[in-house]
Amino acid sequence: MDEALLRSLTPDVLGILVRRGAGFAAAEDAVQDALVEAIRVWPDDPPRDAKGWLITAAWRKFLDATRADAARRRREDAVDEEPAPGPAPESDDTLQLYFLCGHPSLTPSSAVALTLRAVGGLTTRQIAQAYLVPEATMAQRISRAKRTVSGVRFDQPGDVATVLRVLYLVFNEGYSGDVDLAAEAIRLTRRLAATIDHPEVAGLLALMMLHHARRAARTAPDGSLVPLAEQDRTRWDTDSIAEGIEILQAALARDRLGEFQAQAAIAALHADALTAEETDWVQIVEWYDELVRLTDSPVVRLNRAVAVGEADGPRAGLAALATLDDSLPRHTAVAAYLYERDGDLEKAARLYVEAAERAPNLPERAHLTRQAARLNTDRSR
Repeated sequence: MDEALLRSLTPDVLGILVRRGAGFAAAEDAVQDALVEAIRVWPDDPPRDAKGWLITAAWRKFLDATRADAARRRREDAVDEEPAPGPAPESDDTLQLYFLCGHPSLTPSSAVALTLRAVGGLTTRQIAQAYLVPEATMAQRISRAKRTVSGVRFDQPGDVATVLRVLYLVFNEGYSGDVDLAAEAIRLTRRLAATIDHPEVAGLLALMMLHHARRAARTAPDGSLVPLAEQDRTRWDTDSIAEGIEILQAALARDRLGEFQAQAAIAALHADALTAEETDWVQIVEWYDELVRLTDSPVVRLNRAVAVGEADGPRAGLAALATLDDSLPRHTAVAAYLYERDGDLEKAARLYVEAAERAPNLPERAHLTRQAARLNTDRSR
């Protein structure tokens, strides 16, 4: 059974059912039922036209559900009879599905769940496992999301920026359960890039590929975090880096800079350095200046302070950090790093302990605790 093929066909089949007049929620349920049927039937009786088979099966599931629901008998009268079997149409409604699943009326968590289900073709169980929540909880979240967008016209223009943020949220979840969400986000963004000619879509794809290329080097065999400067760069995926840079260069050449392109440019500069010492921090600061102009994000300013500390020295970095709210996530960790670079090991160790107490997850907490222990050991020698 080619599960990847099923998942790739899901948005096409869903879009066709909606075009035929099925409501989004009912169409999505019918497609999921058809996928289950395909998993059961195809191993012994594979179809010649996989997409056409799924369309026919999903349409029948939709008609069956409509006929079985007495409250929808009026709607049944308006439904055309099942089309004659034949080659699947070539229309691609994937882009509209992205827009619908990333609709601004949805919460970020609901938009992510609906995108993974309707566009990604994942089951509710897979999505629940990936986000470490009970399957019933995820089913309710998806049902609410489908109800929210049920009244949205399928032909309304969508917001590309919202869709990209949803995909970036998926990517940042990384890996959990039996679904690699980072790889899934790259797959979905590739498909979006093939559907819409937009430099920020290309920028996000390049950013994902450049970050994902470093994945194997991010953790030690014991599961502990490895900072970028200490990573074994021979373990980076050079093919992904080369492709990411090529995609980024084509996007930047269009002279329509956006935040994902700027982030990808920073990632590319890190990827281009053979060693941490060869990193072009001056250019990275310049790209952070562009990001600040584009987003005015406090988190971007925090990351810029680190880059300034590398380019112009730790005291310059601390001066940049002093202009920011110290309640920002990871503010204390950045301060600890810069004070360590400046030689104030006692203060740096104390700040690492404070940062560990505020860390958002166990791996980061363990890493910061080790940093504090390392400095305290160095000071006692």
